[in-house]
Amino acid sequence: MPGTTASSNCPQMSRRSALGMGLGTAASLALSAPHASAASSAIGGERLAAAGVQVRRGAGAPKLPKLAAKAWLVADNDSGDVLASYGAHRSLPPASTLKMLFADTVLPQFAHDLRHRVTAEDLADIPAGSSLVGIQAGTTYTVHQLWQGVFLRSGNDAVHVLASMYGGVDKTVAAMQARAKDLQAGDTHVASPDGFDHKGQVSSAYDLTLFARAGLKNDDFRGYCATKVAEFPAGDGKTFQIQNTDRLLTGQGIAAYEGLIGVKNGYTSHAGNTFTGAATRDGRTLLVTVMHPKSGYEAVYQETVALLDWGFAASGKVSAVGELVTPLSEQPKSSSSSPAPGAPGASSAPRPAEHDQGWALGGSAAVAALAGGSLLALRRRGKPSGRRRKS
Repeated sequence: MPGTTASSNCPQMSRRSALGMGLGTAASLALSAPHASAASSAIGGERLAAAGVQVRRGAGAPKLPKLAAKAWLVADNDSGDVLASYGAHRSLPPASTLKMLFADTVLPQFAHDLRHRVTAEDLADIPAGSSLVGIQAGTTYTVHQLWQGVFLRSGNDAVHVLASMYGGVDKTVAAMQARAKDLQAGDTHVASPDGFDHKGQVSSAYDLTLFARAGLKNDDFRGYCATKVAEFPAGDGKTFQIQNTDRLLTGQGIAAYEGLIGVKNGYTSHAGNTFTGAATRDGRTLLVTVMHPKSGYEAVYQETVALLDWGFAASGKVSAVGELVTPLSEQPKSSSSSPAPGAPGASSAPRPAEHDQGWALGGSAAVAALAGGSLLALRRRGKPSGRRRKS
């Protein structure tokens, strides 16, 4: 029956040092996160590819909450500053949070009032066990209604109808991958448009945050992810009510979060719970992504709330550990060969004296070893010798 099917719950950069560039290079190599994508480990700043919690706390800054997620990130939406992170570039299954990239790619392509009569072929490639909004072959839907099905119920049937309208799953996947490249989301590999468990389909907390930030620039995207309930066609002129599965938005089973504006949750048995959320307070919008808390059905929401609370409380008291990079298509045209901010080869600003939580080198012995190696290299260079709901 319509409405009763399962739904989603869903640079290398140089570092200043008294030893010159050698120590920075050695530290960069030593601190690369084992799960970071080599191709994108520099995107957004070297610390985002480093092991451990990354944060630069100033005077009076609150301590970060204790979290169990495999990866997480909190950033300022307007400035793009990454305020803290853990495993930012770690590649993990994204579940339905990948639908943010689908929307970034396809949403601008069709007018809201465009009508489409769904065929059986439109629904042919939906993975078994998918979340569904209840689309029926032979029924006509507006594009607006299909997007409500995507955002509110995480309906893979709505995704596949829109993908079919776009030109098919393969064309949609290729376009999503191209959009990810434009966003500099190098940790993401798209295998299908719906986010369901497919071999090799991965993303990262950093990339998902890029997708959310890009989407929120689009008024339609912003409106859909903030919609709590809607009436959806049931055929024969009838409708049924659908509710957004974002529980921090609706307050279903957990307190609604003050100022929340979206964006997307996801769950599969393989991916676990994943969530990217955005909230605004006092004119400031924060983005948080939490991937795969170790246990607890509510943990992905609880940890999101903890990071949002921390981010708002830390305003003006922490310095960025990285940045959300600008899409390639939005960067100013220049004949200069200088790399874009956050790209490999770009330089980072000097780090002020602050309390670092993270950037651990493994103890004083590791620091001494790195420093010694750098001094030796400098001396040598001085010589002329050269059951729950699934997405």
